[in-house]
Amino acid sequence: NAFGKAGARIVVEEFMTGPEVSVLCFTDGKTIVPMVTSQDHKRALDNDMGLNTGGMGTFSPSKHYSSDCDGWLRDNILLPTVNAMNSEGRTFKGVLYFGLMLTKDGIKVLEYNARFGDPETQVVLPRLKTDLVDIFNAVIDGTLDTINIEWSEQACVCVIMASGGYPGKYTTGYEISGLADAEASGAVIYHAGTALKDGKLVTSGGRVLGVTAMGDTVEQAREKAYHAVEMIDFKDKHFRRDIGIK
Repeated sequence: NAFGKAGARIVVEEFMTGPEVSVLCFTDGKTIVPMVTSQDHKRALDNDMGLNTGGMGTFSPSKHYSSDCDGWLRDNILLPTVNAMNSEGRTFKGVLYFGLMLTKDGIKVLEYNARFGDPETQVVLPRLKTDLVDIFNAVIDGTLDTINIEWSEQACVCVIMASGGYPGKYTTGYEISGLADAEASGAVIYHAGTALKDGKLVTSGGRVLGVTAMGDTVEQAREKAYHAVEMIDFKDKHFRRDIGIK
């Protein structure tokens, strides 16, 4: 009775194990086009230790998802999702996010989102070669089947720089330095928890920055991303040092 009446009914669920993979898709309600795969690091500390977070970093492509999965995923998860929504009169146009787990019994759906995922998007969209506005227009017009969406063969890694203490208690308002040098090195910096205060950029949230870089391999991309991370400084900064390794 720790949670009152909520404890009067117990639901027993299957505990699944295996690597998680995120697959985001564009859909116009008829056609569904998967984006390149990505993997997220959820735990706050290296080696997947510590508390769960909104994501401490990502890399693309996934090292576990192979092209052999494409057909099965399309026929058994992606298209049935779109068809089921249409059958209910709830046609969806936009981005669908599939949080998947590759279990010993095959691919399982962990979660759906009707949006771009964070921080997965930070490593997916940099690999997109086709103009995103053209894709959006095709989604709106219902002509997604007529557009050829192209992706870079390069890999991408995003390292989240967080406030010390996140996802627990943390302090904000610390000045951030080194962004210009990091961007000059070729990294793309996504602002998550930042603010301008008296003309200075300061921390304003748990996850502060997403430091992202491209490379011919995941290993090369993570080396570039961490090189940029070392150039950025703010008090009590925290980040994992093993993004892209698992």
